Amino acid sequence: MEVSDNLLVLLNNPQLSSALKNIAEKVLHNQRITFDEGVLLYQEAELGYLGVLANYIREKKHGDKTYFNRNFHIEPTNLCVYDCKFCSYSRLIKQRADGWEYTMDEMLDIVKKYDGQPVTEVHIVGGVLPQYDVAFYTQLFSRIKAHRPDLHVKALTPVEYHYIFKKAKIDYATGMKLMKDSGLESMPGGGAEIFHPEVRDLIAKDKCTGDQWLSIHEEWHKLGMRSNATMLYGHIEQFHHRVDHMEQLRQLQDKTGGFQTFIPLKFRNQDNQMSNVPESTVIEDLRNYAIARIYLDNFDHIKAYWAMISRTTAQLSLNFGVDDIDGTLDDTTRIYSMAGAEEQTPAMSTKELVDLIKTAGRYPIERDTLYNVVTDYNDYQFEEEVKPRFYKLPVIN
Repeated sequence: MEVSDNLLVLLNNPQLSSALKNIAEKVLHNQRITFDEGVLLYQEAELGYLGVLANYIREKKHGDKTYFNRNFHIEPTNLCVYDCKFCSYSRLIKQRADGWEYTMDEMLDIVKKYDGQPVTEVHIVGGVLPQYDVAFYTQLFSRIKAHRPDLHVKALTPVEYHYIFKKAKIDYATGMKLMKDSGLESMPGGGAEIFHPEVRDLIAKDKCTGDQWLSIHEEWHKLGMRSNATMLYGHIEQFHHRVDHMEQLRQLQDKTGGFQTFIPLKFRNQDNQMSNVPESTVIEDLRNYAIARIYLDNFDHIKAYWAMISRTTAQLSLNFGVDDIDGTLDDTTRIYSMAGAEEQTPAMSTKELVDLIKTAGRYPIERDTLYNVVTDYNDYQFEEEVKPRFYKLPVIN
């Protein structure tokens, strides 16, 4: 049965409430849902209903295409001047014995390790320390581009930029222009957490506000550049906080069109100051992906980090609005594993990632950072066939 037929069956369901039917009608006719309707989806919509709507939008935008890229991470330090309650990764400066601080040359050595390999992106993000300032990062970006001009530099969150620009006494517009001129090509979406101060002041009080996060992305977009956005969910926030977060992103996207991808980030409770807060279930994870796909009508892509939510859940998410599952990142990243993610050494070969996507019934497309197609793997034959790791998706009743 085609997805459009599934939606028509849903609309003809006599047991569906008038409010949920109205939302489904809006999705069918490509109309925007309201803030209150977003909250209603969280409060009342069942997983099956959300899956039909989200998958309809996903396939209308992308068909069966599912994107990934070949990337690696550089994490300059896990030491940080901030004390976010949810963070399992960072250590305070007084805990220096438990951390690391890479020099610029050490970071360039990581880049050089991938010389000759077909990676397209280096993703740089980490803790905030005084020595990693404007001069440091502009030189780092310039040296990376000088060494490997074809490598896309995606680096630093507004949390880092706010700190270094304030320290340098320059405004956001000046700072982002400096970064662009030095070789920065896009921004990741981290540091957004939850914008609403009712939550943000409790879990990440000292770092940049939600408004400041949005302002830095806006300045970046004004330069004609692209970025991503995230939301940390499944901790102490309420449903209306999630919708408020997405509403602010949707409004900025209406204004600039600069966001590429929205990435819901699942709160993990291992070894942090919020370990008493239970994690969300897989069902709630999938509901959250689906609602994000429905609400963020002006975002092209919804991404699930397979390294954070597990490979199986990532497969399932492809039926709930997700069209991107990130890249073949390797163990250069410790952010996920230190937070208690299932993938303690998050590495996957291209063959494994392609098999994962195909087993979910989708078409694997390797992309670059800006979603240009690098390789269509739908009919690609690998030289060495290996046994697929996944065979059958679990059934959710």
